[in-house]
Amino acid sequence: MYAIVDIETTGGSARTEKITEIAIYLYDGNEITGEFVSLVNPERNIPYFITNLTGITNEMVEDAPRFYEIAKKIIELTEGRTFVAHNARFDYSFIRQEYKSLGFNFKRSILDTVALSRKLLPGHSSYSLGNICKDMGISINGRHRASGDALATLKLFEILIEKDIEVNGNKSSLLKNTRVSKLNPKLDINKIESIPDEPGIYYFYNENGDLIYIGKSRNLQQRISTHLSNNSTNRAMEMRDLIADIDWETTGSELIALLKESFEIKLNKPVYNRAQRRTGFQWGIFSFPDHNGYLNYRYGQINDDEDPVSVFTSKEKTKSKLGSIVETFGLCQKLSGLYETEGACFHYQVGICKGACIGKESPEDYNERATKAIEEFIFVRRNFFIIDKGRDTDERCAVKIVNGKYTGYGYFNINDMGFGLSAVHECIIPSGDNSDIQVILKQYLRSNRVEKIIEF
Repeated sequence: MYAIVDIETTGGSARTEKITEIAIYLYDGNEITGEFVSLVNPERNIPYFITNLTGITNEMVEDAPRFYEIAKKIIELTEGRTFVAHNARFDYSFIRQEYKSLGFNFKRSILDTVALSRKLLPGHSSYSLGNICKDMGISINGRHRASGDALATLKLFEILIEKDIEVNGNKSSLLKNTRVSKLNPKLDINKIESIPDEPGIYYFYNENGDLIYIGKSRNLQQRISTHLSNNSTNRAMEMRDLIADIDWETTGSELIALLKESFEIKLNKPVYNRAQRRTGFQWGIFSFPDHNGYLNYRYGQINDDEDPVSVFTSKEKTKSKLGSIVETFGLCQKLSGLYETEGACFHYQVGICKGACIGKESPEDYNERATKAIEEFIFVRRNFFIIDKGRDTDERCAVKIVNGKYTGYGYFNINDMGFGLSAVHECIIPSGDNSDIQVILKQYLRSNRVEKIIEF
């Protein structure tokens, strides 16, 4: 897996100059699988001679994103991929310097199409991008612009791969994992090639057979390959070097992979899953009736003694969501833990709150709205199955929700004789609910299409 990269800059020194444009094309050895092209505000003047060369003016980049605004996107696109560029050290050094200024150590394995061209296409008078492309019959649509140069580099790279196959046999050495030499010697490389490109959960073991990491992916082959070529952090490289065996299980649906991953991480506590074991959802919104019969809300940190109606990763997000609910449903700030006072809340003073805080609005009328607000946090369909793809064409998975709580999942064959709802109930393997599972289910249903929902 490759990221074909080209940048334009304000000058030639990564220490003193800045990026003005970047293009990244994701390439799997056969076709382009993704792309990202953006002008970049360098936060400095672009010299006149650079504008003459690239056509990029100060006015063009004035409203463009600054590098830090696209830094996360670049990390995501290049993670687990080999960084390919023409005169790669130039592009790579600028990008590394940009991340260094942000306090991040950007590391990727790199391939330089200049060096590869000299090796595989000898005899040319010049190996500059313009000249080698002219010699090889590659047209450049937009010379000295990031997208045009990156696409030309990609076409050159395709030629280099074909040439490498001619020289080195029927499979190009360029397509082999560039980190194989640094993998644990006990890891069976042939096993890696049999990993399916399907959704599932995977397990990494060290030389002693200890389970050190559990993960999930929509594409097991792609994700595991990313781990085995990961150069991004010391921790990632440390784990990669320890992987002596790999196991996996296809799940058909990504939802099942998410649920199974969460359960097994908590059960097995692998050493490299520390982040998942210490769930990021440490803050919650809680509901309770007060001594006057009003349904109250409050926000706070989660402990083992209380069951929150919703969980969040930070105090700010929790408070913001609760504030939004108060506004939407016309709830009392005081009864929602957002306004400390012995008397009326601020919203009552400005005519927004109806006076539950001072007993002016009855508990029955107030609780009607406060109860509806809870539906923002819990499943509206209380008892239902989530039906999604199975591990083959005749199979489906089912996730069972009872009284808004997750109770387990299972698989059933749609061609079984006598198939009915009872078969779906019977296939379920019981499992416990928790706040992380609730978050997984709600986020998945909000963001993904499942085959169907069956209420019962």
